[in-house]
Amino acid sequence: MSRRIVDISQPVNAATGVWPGDTPFSSEFSWDMAKGASCNVSRITTSPHNGTHADAPLHFLPGAAGIGEVPLGPYLGPCIVIDGPREGQIEPSHFVGIDLANTPRILVRTRDDAGTEFPREFVSLSREAARWLADRGALLIGLDTPSMDQFDSRTMDAHHALLGARVAILENLVLAHVDPGYWELIALPLRWSGLDASPVRAVLRELSAD
Repeated sequence: MSRRIVDISQPVNAATGVWPGDTPFSSEFSWDMAKGASCNVSRITTSPHNGTHADAPLHFLPGAAGIGEVPLGPYLGPCIVIDGPREGQIEPSHFVGIDLANTPRILVRTRDDAGTEFPREFVSLSREAARWLADRGALLIGLDTPSMDQFDSRTMDAHHALLGARVAILENLVLAHVDPGYWELIALPLRWSGLDASPVRAVLRELSAD
């Protein structure tokens, strides 16, 4: 029996909200069958942080690995989806009872509707929660918000704590339609050498009944 697959990725198009000042998504046909070409071939312009994406260590650590060089293991395997706060910050107390030995990937649901506009107010990860994850060997943390850190943060403490400990980061997930519990995560970044992030097509698959 096939296992159910749930898409947890944001659609990306010209209406997708972007971090203020970042490059919005746009596309056009460089070869267009409507204009006599033998096939359609697109050209895109985008920030790698638009939509659901994975941050690379290089995003905040100069000289660190780009997204095309990171190990893929953290982006594939057992995970747990939990309900987080609807405002404020995610604290270590929200992770109480999670066994990272069995589910070293945590996805936190904080929003009931992803929408298309960029939200300047969103739930972020506290510095203490980021250190809690790093100290206990978490492989990955994913949020349904644009950033691990608060919008107006200048120190980006959560990013530094996670990436410095090689904890993989997923941002802009869509989790409103996902039941909390245990899943298999599949969210592989593209092999874009030397870049600070990559889009991902993130999905959850039901765990085998075996």
